[in-house]
Amino acid sequence: MMASLCHFPASPPHHSLSKLLFPLSRPRPHPFLANVWSIFNPNPNRIRAGSQYRRLSSSSPSIALPPEELDSPFLGDLTRPDFPILHQEVNGFNLVYLDNAATSQKPTAVLKVLNKYYESYNSNVHRAIHSLSAEATDAYEQARTKVAAFINASKPKEIVFTRNATEAINLVAYSWGLSNLRSGDEILLTIAEHHSAIVPWQLVAQKTGASLKFVGLTKEEVPDIEQLKELLSVKTRIVVVHHVSNMLGTALPIEDIMAWSHSVGAKVLVDACQSIPHMVVDVQKLDPDFLVASSHKMCGPTGVGFLYGKSELLSAMPPFLGGGEMIADVFQDYSTFAEPPSRFEAGTPAIGEAIGLGAAIDYLTGIGMQKIHDYEKELANYLYLSLFSIPNVRIYGPAPSETVHRAALCSFNVENIHPTDIATILDKQHGVAIRSGHHCAQPLHRSLGISASARASLYFYNTKKEIDVFIHALKDTIDFFTSFQ
Repeated sequence: MMASLCHFPASPPHHSLSKLLFPLSRPRPHPFLANVWSIFNPNPNRIRAGSQYRRLSSSSPSIALPPEELDSPFLGDLTRPDFPILHQEVNGFNLVYLDNAATSQKPTAVLKVLNKYYESYNSNVHRAIHSLSAEATDAYEQARTKVAAFINASKPKEIVFTRNATEAINLVAYSWGLSNLRSGDEILLTIAEHHSAIVPWQLVAQKTGASLKFVGLTKEEVPDIEQLKELLSVKTRIVVVHHVSNMLGTALPIEDIMAWSHSVGAKVLVDACQSIPHMVVDVQKLDPDFLVASSHKMCGPTGVGFLYGKSELLSAMPPFLGGGEMIADVFQDYSTFAEPPSRFEAGTPAIGEAIGLGAAIDYLTGIGMQKIHDYEKELANYLYLSLFSIPNVRIYGPAPSETVHRAALCSFNVENIHPTDIATILDKQHGVAIRSGHHCAQPLHRSLGISASARASLYFYNTKKEIDVFIHALKDTIDFFTSFQ
């Protein structure tokens, strides 16, 4: 059945709305889109095609959300009131936000805590003895304790605050990597990694002489675990893997990867950006050497993330950045350094944002991560089956099943329609926000034979009703484009 969805060119076609917006940087668009700029003009319901005008929708009108009284009492309906941004119109339609793999929205509880910090006790941390500083320091360190408890770290000092997961990976690459990698060593990754998990190790490999090895995909479009096992050797010094893919939505068997990697003496770094917001993650059970995540994907503020590292590894690592508060003593010709995590938190940190992350963890914990996971499993199945029902839609990765975990996201393409065009029409004509592009996963896209895809990604505040709106809007968009073919 899946094969019937694959009978069209792997790469999206090259006629895209964005080429009209950026004519110097991209090829000339297909003639049928020559006047598509009129979509953004005062009369958005018409578009000129040759000598005739056509309505933007060739079948059904744009879809607005059904009345509130049709809601069912599921988790999405219960939590939506907590998110002010969701209750607005975009381009004349109720916002349907389906770009949660890029960033999540923030509940009022987090916004209030963030605002309270800046209004009531804004001060630097770990420095002064006055009351404001003491309150800020206490709240900042409480946030660290909350993160540690959330992932079941053995102690708070195993949590290092960073700007985001990208900086956390760079911290490990430069601090641990430059100290431990040599010529002939190997760094093992999968082809499905985010750029932030690839590029830092490329840079460190260039400096150390180490080499990168990549695990490819199976015919089911998941990383080939058998190949991973074959590539592991005594040369492997570190394995860098995602927990859940930001494009495929599939999960790796992290506990097995830990056991195999540790058996050859390799360390393991886990990118948990797409798992920690959506499921229970227990680092003592999974046993990673390093694990990273970002606040903004888990209902927290932007500008803060964290690195989990085993105490003995962090203690042996040199500083990543130099500056205030990461030192023990500074002399004219040398310095000594603080113990972790302070050693890796040079300068004034994102204090309010870290406190906001703590509030986000309180909020998620109040709901229950298992409840979130179970509800999103329903959404994932509904989203996949709804997309699968549309002719000429190609979904990447395997179907969800009892044995195959699939996050509540789908990356897809539609035959002969560029994903950027799809995302543009969904936004401008329906108020539906999805992602289009390579999702910071160009090697994965190339492995699939494409350059870009569209992606709808959900969180616990989304509903099946919103999926229905998205599906109707997508069908409407497809009808519009196919009417010109």
